[in-house]
Amino acid sequence: MLRSLFNLLFPKTCNGCTGLLLESEDVVCTACRHDMPFTLQHLNPENEAYKKFYGRLPVEHVSAFVYFHKEGMVQQMIHNLKYRRQQEVARLLGEWYVNDLKTVEALRSVTDIIPVPMHPKKLRQRGYNQVTEFGKALADGLGKHHNEGILVKTVHTKTQTKKNLAARAAIATAFGANFTEADHGKHFLLVDDVITTGSTLEACGRELLKIPGARVSIVAMAFAHS
Repeated sequence: MLRSLFNLLFPKTCNGCTGLLLESEDVVCTACRHDMPFTLQHLNPENEAYKKFYGRLPVEHVSAFVYFHKEGMVQQMIHNLKYRRQQEVARLLGEWYVNDLKTVEALRSVTDIIPVPMHPKKLRQRGYNQVTEFGKALADGLGKHHNEGILVKTVHTKTQTKKNLAARAAIATAFGANFTEADHGKHFLLVDDVITTGSTLEACGRELLKIPGARVSIVAMAFAHS
């Protein structure tokens, strides 16, 4: 009775279209699930996301789950995730995508799943890393270790999409890796929310590749053309 009253006073809305959710729906409505702009990049080893890093970072695999279009449902979902504390969006996308990723041969050797870290100052302001639940969902589904301790952000930077080229280049020195001999030879799966220019992921990947014998793959919730 209390739950019904709560839902009446504070009805759940879809993170994609903002419409009211039915009792049987959660996070996003059935219509939005049906219209989700899937990339299917996991089916093509040399997909557009992989090519974004060609010549920039040696990677085993790169893919994103859905396309990020301006003013589209995915943009709305990511906005809710980052600024409205809707962490269930990341969990849903991870649980959904992991079924596809289980079929990717290149990811079978992954040992650790690592979310792109936030600077401690920004983490305190927001209260959570929007990528964490996505990474945990992938780790649970793939049976891998979710590792938030090895990669750190040492320089506080603003949103990448608002930076000029010179400022984006500074991102290359914004991260660091804390590793031991036990991390040698591992295959790290970097996860992020949206692949845009790829500068942040490239910087993170370069730090991880400083570890002897390390390999890096990348998976994101969404892919934006830039």
